[in-house]
Amino acid sequence: MKKPLCIYVAATRQNDGKTTTALGLLEAISEIYPQIGYIKPVGQQVKLIGEHEIDKDATLMKDVFHIGSPLYDMSPVAVPHGFTEEYILRGDVHQLRRRILEAYQRESSEQHFMVIEGTGHAGVGSVIDLCNAAVAKMLDTPVLIITCGGIGRPIDEAMLNKAVFDKYGVEVLGVIVNKVIPEKYEKIDRLVRLGFKKNGIDTFGVIPFNPLLSSPTLRQLLEDIRGELLSGDDDKLDAIVSKMLVGAMAAHEAFDFFKGDVLLITPGNREDLILAAVSCNVPGIREDYTVRGIILTCGIWPNRTVLKIVKQAGIPVFLVKDDTFTTAQKINSLIIKIRPEDKEKISMVKRMIKEHVDVEGLMERLQARRR
Repeated sequence: MKKPLCIYVAATRQNDGKTTTALGLLEAISEIYPQIGYIKPVGQQVKLIGEHEIDKDATLMKDVFHIGSPLYDMSPVAVPHGFTEEYILRGDVHQLRRRILEAYQRESSEQHFMVIEGTGHAGVGSVIDLCNAAVAKMLDTPVLIITCGGIGRPIDEAMLNKAVFDKYGVEVLGVIVNKVIPEKYEKIDRLVRLGFKKNGIDTFGVIPFNPLLSSPTLRQLLEDIRGELLSGDDDKLDAIVSKMLVGAMAAHEAFDFFKGDVLLITPGNREDLILAAVSCNVPGIREDYTVRGIILTCGIWPNRTVLKIVKQAGIPVFLVKDDTFTTAQKINSLIIKIRPEDKEKISMVKRMIKEHVDVEGLMERLQARRR
């Protein structure tokens, strides 16, 4: 079987939208090519699955698209905590390169199209001698750069990244500008395309910012901040929270803030705030107020009767040892990754890519490159 068409999805910085773009492209391309594959050669957000450290994005793509390949081929090199130090002291890049090449050959052998997801900007991975540009060169794959909304910054950053890819002899097919402020969409869409065109780069898409994709679910928060689940139905853990409320006000004043998909963060001895949040579930009230979950801080359990009322309400409640300020900081600094159970987000990503990205034009470029 001849070599499949393939594209390497890189970005100008972390959290620009590589994974969402890769997911949306796989969905759109699967309607053209029946056999699609995915690989993330170097992964940094990893978890232990069986005996292997696997990048979280690889597990997402496998679950969403039911790709039959082993996860260790979809994520051949994982970089958990301590890996870079060990590599600098005793690492062997030839071993890592061989692992990537062999995994890619197995993964792509039966596929019509491959999406290869990079890790951050062109230079990320240099510390282990496997920067994105070097990996794209090794796999002989053209690059699509994902950058974030605006006009000047995305053009400047994309050109900087292109210079690194050029140095390695890697072709940059074009860019996708992601997370554009909706109120400025028309202006940015027009100007950024002109700006990139003047620099000889094609723009394959301009995607508006959707806050849904940057908001965590309660399940993700429970795992990432390592909370203890005190109460709450499992199906409610997949609720998305878009607003954090630190409980530092009187209970009657909190109602003005219990609007939207709110997460309340408060010490466990603030029973007045906890009961106020629970009351938002009362019929006739919940139409106007919404508290999706509660995080109790400082390791303080609420009064036994209050906890019983909370359990009856079904609102997910976590307990953490950190103080309220530290907990809020941790949540604010989380990198929000789409997970296989985030059905609403996955559907949104698929729609956005189809609506705002010229997949047909991208395919034409790849076909022309092959010819």
